[in-house]
Amino acid sequence: MFWLLASASAAHLASQSAPVNERFQQATQAMRAGHLDEAAEGFQAVTAAQPSFAEAHFNLGLVLEEQGRNEQAILSLEKALALKPGLHGANLFLGVAEYRLNHLDKAVAALQKETAVNPKDAGAWMWLGAVRLAQEHPEEAADALDKAAKLAPDNVDILYQRGRAHLLVSKDSYSRMFKADPNSWHVYQVLAQADAEADRDEDAIAEYQAAIKLAPNQPGLHEELGVEYQKTGKFEAAEAELRRELELDPNNVPARYKLGTLQIEQGNGVEGKDAVEAALKQNPQLKNASYYLGRAEMQMGNDAGAAEDFKRSVTADSDTDIVQQSWYQLGIVYRRMHRIAEAQQALATFQKMKDEETERQRQSLEKKKKAQGLNETPQDPSPKNP
Repeated sequence: MFWLLASASAAHLASQSAPVNERFQQATQAMRAGHLDEAAEGFQAVTAAQPSFAEAHFNLGLVLEEQGRNEQAILSLEKALALKPGLHGANLFLGVAEYRLNHLDKAVAALQKETAVNPKDAGAWMWLGAVRLAQEHPEEAADALDKAAKLAPDNVDILYQRGRAHLLVSKDSYSRMFKADPNSWHVYQVLAQADAEADRDEDAIAEYQAAIKLAPNQPGLHEELGVEYQKTGKFEAAEAELRRELELDPNNVPARYKLGTLQIEQGNGVEGKDAVEAALKQNPQLKNASYYLGRAEMQMGNDAGAAEDFKRSVTADSDTDIVQQSWYQLGIVYRRMHRIAEAQQALATFQKMKDEETERQRQSLEKKKKAQGLNETPQDPSPKNP
């Protein structure tokens, strides 16, 4: 909390008596050191001696709030604001204190004042979002937390609260959809997507089939069903669904690319290459295309072309697994071309990447084991300041 500790201006300090100035500085240092009782006593002495000292009232409010004395903290923060309405952070921590007393409307009012005066304060937006969540207003919460995330994109507390808000918005939207039309194909699509994300692939297939029964010509459904068939090893069914998708929507580039890669994986390099290249004409940025084209060229006996594709893959593709496999396939191609030294170098690179991956997995497992061995202590569910 003390990241926003108020400092009095040099002019203000100069206007104070030496004892007041010294006591304010001592209380401030005690506060920074976490000596809360000493800090509270110091700021109380300063405010008694100089009632118009807004920063002293503000800092006293912070100390009292940190001690859990929220009612008293509110009085001090309100006094600071009465003396200096634009004091940075005063409305923020007034809102936090009101929130902790479950005075949610008052908390919102204070936090909205803070965001109006200091619109670049990520903490103020985060707390406004947290209070809106407590009020069960997820859309307003999501709006505030989106603003907070733009200001502090890597703040874990903000990201957590933002995720909660958007999840609730999503659930509310789906709930309304179910009530509006329980028999809509959208209902089955949503259920299928949820099953797919949870790796319940057979259940997802059943839900997609139900959706397609209601909307057989709906673009997108056949593609999604094809992906689920592929995940469960039903490759002929997957290819049939992807072909049906392209009949409905010939401009569906992802579906054409998926069809091509599936064909290549099944050993049909000729048709697979044609599909991948057709997709690339519409979107040259397709991920891992060089790897699949290399696989297709190998199947067609064009080792020189395959080597060029795999060399592009190891430098252009970002997927670590694909890069690793590209080095392996490059080694195989070089062997077939009797380029033994280059084959050995490619396979050595493949093995190095594989060993590094094994070591990363080992370290990750060790971290998990250590984390499981730590004593867990209950955490304050309320978000912390960024």
